[in-house]
Amino acid sequence: MFSSPYYKIKMRILLLIYVAMLSVVVASSPNIVLIISDDQAWTDYGFMGHPNIKTPHIDELASESVLFKRGYVPTALCRPSLATLLTGHYASTHKITGNDPSPKYAERNSKLYNERRSKIISFIDNFDTLPELLSTKNYLSHQSGKYWEGNHKRAGFTHGMTRGFPQPGGRHGDDGLKIGRTGMKPIKDFVDIAKKEKKPYFLWYAPFLPHTPHNPPQRLLKKYNKDGRSIHIAKYYAMCEWFDESCGDLLKIIDGNGDRENTLVIYVTDNGWIQNPNRGGYDARSKQTPYEGGIRTPIMFRWPSKMKSEERNELVSSIDIVPTILAASGARTPESLPGINLLPNLENRNTIKRDTIFGESFAHDIADLNKPEASLLFRWAIKDKWKLLLTYDGEVNRYKSTHPRNEKRPQLFDLNLDPHEKINLAKDNPKKVAELANAIHSWYPLKERKTITVFE
Repeated sequence: MFSSPYYKIKMRILLLIYVAMLSVVVASSPNIVLIISDDQAWTDYGFMGHPNIKTPHIDELASESVLFKRGYVPTALCRPSLATLLTGHYASTHKITGNDPSPKYAERNSKLYNERRSKIISFIDNFDTLPELLSTKNYLSHQSGKYWEGNHKRAGFTHGMTRGFPQPGGRHGDDGLKIGRTGMKPIKDFVDIAKKEKKPYFLWYAPFLPHTPHNPPQRLLKKYNKDGRSIHIAKYYAMCEWFDESCGDLLKIIDGNGDRENTLVIYVTDNGWIQNPNRGGYDARSKQTPYEGGIRTPIMFRWPSKMKSEERNELVSSIDIVPTILAASGARTPESLPGINLLPNLENRNTIKRDTIFGESFAHDIADLNKPEASLLFRWAIKDKWKLLLTYDGEVNRYKSTHPRNEKRPQLFDLNLDPHEKINLAKDNPKKVAELANAIHSWYPLKERKTITVFE
């Protein structure tokens, strides 16, 4: 029976149908666009309720997305945060815990210092990066904007703008930092290449916006430099709108090419920011710190053909972005990734089965390249409305004012009633402190660091 000519013909037809269906699946692999704001507070958008800052393009993206207003990054500093988006691992695992090696142990720009800079870059080689994993599914990938780990090819990008250290000006982006500020032509050209080659693409869009230098176009500064507002605040507000305009230009390229329906757009910030009104820098409890002003960010996912827009209340982390992207692309997901693949929850609108997220904070300067704990300052956990910060005796060289050591108890906050963390409730809630502290210890056991807080 199974050797009859009719059976063989039938099987051949079925095989041809299967091959055809497979080719359709491959051809329909979604494009992926990762938008990363640089130094922006979680409050500083129209859709988040800011009374002054205008962000119409990001507002529209939020309205079209699955939006998580309670999103977080595990660490509030650009380089380790971006490395997490490239690897899917916490900073304590990928070892890129700070921006630079400590000048305490090697004079800046000395031979030894640059050797240590090169060693930090080499840490990326120990992981299957997101662009590398996507390449197994025939993706082209483009790097633009902020990127620290040498030449863009080092992380597996097929195309990119950053030449990288040791090239002059290659500390964290060189040519890549021009994107957004000087137009979007490199991205438009890349999308055209991908379309011509009929390949799916991955865009890393991390413009140097609204990051300092706060030098917005005069037309935007004029809008905000009024009503007695500090010039530093006005410049920052204008930079946020400038960044929004660049996001509008980016989405126009994507949607204008007919790619809207089958493109997964993800939005996140690298870390938070609270503008100091008296100078051109950040204020306390923002960048580099584990407070809400440092780690909180809206996170959104837009994929019109697969996801219905809605606002979600669950806790999510940027640690979840890599496994979610890999699942959407069909690429292999390394078993070691600690984040959650959110794709089933985004597509089926199921509740995310996780009630606690974690993070860590390290000094800006890496004291010991081989021992992440050497620069550990905080570990933290958020469960439901509760947030616990534990402080550690890691080494701080520069930026000491960013990490004051005057709090002698664990810091426990009720984020529902106190989103700006003004009232420490640790003393009155010892059981909750113990519960979250135990969860932190289980998540990231320490070998050397000691807490400088006192459990009373």
